[in-house]
Amino acid sequence: MARHSAPRFSLRKKFLFALVFFFSVPTVVFLIKRAPSISCDRHSDAGVKRFEPLPQFGAAPSPLAFMKSKRVLLVSHELSLSGGPLLLMELAFLLRSVGAEVCWITNHKPSETDEVIYSLENKMQHRGVQVLPAKGREAINRALKADLLVLNTVMAGKWLDDVLKENVPHVLPKVLWWIHEIQGHYFQLEYVRHLPLVAAAMIDSHVAAEYWKTGTRDYLRIKMPDAYVVHLGNSKDLMEIAEDSVAKRVLREHVRESLGVRDEDLLFAMINSVSRGKGQDLFLQSFYESLQLIIQKKLRVPSMHAVIVGSDMTAQPKFESQPRDFVRVKKIQDRVHFVNKTLTVAPYLAAIDVLVQNSQARGECFGRITIEAMAFQLPVLGTAAGGTTEIVVNGSTGLLHPTGKEGVTPLAKNIVTLATNVHRRLTLGKTGYEKVKETFLEHHMAHRIATVLKEVLQKAKSHPKL
Repeated sequence: MARHSAPRFSLRKKFLFALVFFFSVPTVVFLIKRAPSISCDRHSDAGVKRFEPLPQFGAAPSPLAFMKSKRVLLVSHELSLSGGPLLLMELAFLLRSVGAEVCWITNHKPSETDEVIYSLENKMQHRGVQVLPAKGREAINRALKADLLVLNTVMAGKWLDDVLKENVPHVLPKVLWWIHEIQGHYFQLEYVRHLPLVAAAMIDSHVAAEYWKTGTRDYLRIKMPDAYVVHLGNSKDLMEIAEDSVAKRVLREHVRESLGVRDEDLLFAMINSVSRGKGQDLFLQSFYESLQLIIQKKLRVPSMHAVIVGSDMTAQPKFESQPRDFVRVKKIQDRVHFVNKTLTVAPYLAAIDVLVQNSQARGECFGRITIEAMAFQLPVLGTAAGGTTEIVVNGSTGLLHPTGKEGVTPLAKNIVTLATNVHRRLTLGKTGYEKVKETFLEHHMAHRIATVLKEVLQKAKSHPKL
């Protein structure tokens, strides 16, 4: 595959020229960014505080303007191409845009040079974010002097003890812990033993917040801090492409040509890192079953294709080989396309007809690719689990199916439903786009985050110095 860069476009001519270059370089990175409530909720043992609906604004000042000149330290467990680190980078850029002093620390890096890390660090430095080593006096001093310290993902908690050591109590009152995980194996005290003493936790969905509240209480026997649910939003860059019909047409034509499919063919795609938890294997089973249903019922539909975006044979070669083996055994190689990890998802969202979000077990904590697909007016076929249930309204913006093997046949039937009903596809997509415009834009997310940061700063200010 080609490597995709992510330029910021302002003028249409510049944008279209950039698209030509956009497809000229090999892929190295994969961006997974990632509900219906437009409020920000605070959960505590005393109850739930629900904030007023968010105001709509265009050229109004950023809701994060109060962060000007504030010193912010962002700590990520890793700097990878998964959703958590990339979301923290977006927060870094939002804070820099209002004049905050932002520093970034990655707790765990490979010893050898990593092209992805190098590229992402350069991108941050270009945007004015200072990249610091994880250990040493400078990291400690920055943490002590910061007005706000954001720990990103559960595993970032290990940095506190590994680096700050006896200074941990000094920083906890100004720590915001941003939690993106919803899997049970993260419930380990070695990661979250300081969680009860931080200023607040910020979690991507209500279902994940409830899971953490009950899990910490019943399993770890510790108390959650005040927890704020902050639904994510689409970046301005992505929305600009999604709402530019010329750009979408150029992207659609190029991607479809590269895949060897025609404009009239139907493309059902998953855009996630390939892993068992994301459910690509079950999706392909459903896709194959849908092809059999169409043959059995003698239905007339365009040629159907499945696209898996996010492949990386070097990361999990054993699991990556399983869906390919399935495709080969079922003799559907001409119908299934595997695409390497890529920096931007926009070209593939422009090229496909339906997004499949098939995350298993507890589902996605949020699943930002879902709202990105909705921005492109794509219907979503998702599992009825996790944050997807807070984004996709079943029958209105998409269709839901169960997780696990029990969901294979329902998903197959939903694929056939959308394959045979153009009007249904378009209606679901249009409704999803309208929901994005109401709830899931960058300024919605910024407003939600601003509400949390104000309260965290107030708590830090009122806490006595140790």
